[in-house]
Amino acid sequence: MDVVNTAQAEAWNGYEGEHWADHHDRYDAVNNGFDAALLEAAAIGPRDHVLDLGCGNGYVTRLAARRAPLGRALGVDLSAPMLARARALTDQEGVPNAAFEQGDAQVHPFPDAAFDAAVSRFGIMFFADPVAAFGNVRRALREGGRLAFLAMASPAGTDLGTVFAAIAPQAETVTGHGGPLSMSDPDRVRAILGAAGFRDVACRTVHAEQVWGRDAADAAEFLAGWGPVRHNLGDGPGLRAAITDAMRPFERDGAVRLRSTAWLVHARR
Repeated sequence: MDVVNTAQAEAWNGYEGEHWADHHDRYDAVNNGFDAALLEAAAIGPRDHVLDLGCGNGYVTRLAARRAPLGRALGVDLSAPMLARARALTDQEGVPNAAFEQGDAQVHPFPDAAFDAAVSRFGIMFFADPVAAFGNVRRALREGGRLAFLAMASPAGTDLGTVFAAIAPQAETVTGHGGPLSMSDPDRVRAILGAAGFRDVACRTVHAEQVWGRDAADAAEFLAGWGPVRHNLGDGPGLRAAITDAMRPFERDGAVRLRSTAWLVHARR
């Protein structure tokens, strides 16, 4: 496997990847509310070949494969722990036209013009060189092929932003201006995709309810283990207590439910 994004490869093959693999169902509960908007933007047809970038545990790869029963879906990710989970879940769920490869999408040797659509659910914010990465993805798409992805927006003004504000002076202390928020500026996104050769670039905000846990204490335990929180704020009982207090107002209907916002981006080769 050729890797240029070495720092991310280390993270996703260490604690971060193991946490996502071990808690795949919980991360999906957080992010599933955005799936319908992503798949609608990708406009996957029954014979399409679909590329899922930063596929993680493969949930979106399997959704794409089911929408293309006469085609296929390929998930690519740096993380061996998550890819192992993705393959196991795919076998368990019986999705024969979904497959997975370990690779760095920035340099992975995708076949030229092999895919009708490329999608990503929050898996494209971590490229070392995003122009090179999206240029490589563009090469893998056929002429007129579609790119659709979700990127984390600033949490300011959202329920998650309220939680972060209660445990850190600024939300960016938790998420960082790079990393999860690296694609949160639509002007930057348009510039990157334009430089990579994409056309008809459009960005819009989408909203969803995220389920973080059964109750405030359960949600706090989970959020405290999320990589950016653990890395920036530590891993002590005081942090869990602060998150629990911040989560408590959002307990309803047997779960902690937070309103969240993301950027939905779509473009064409």
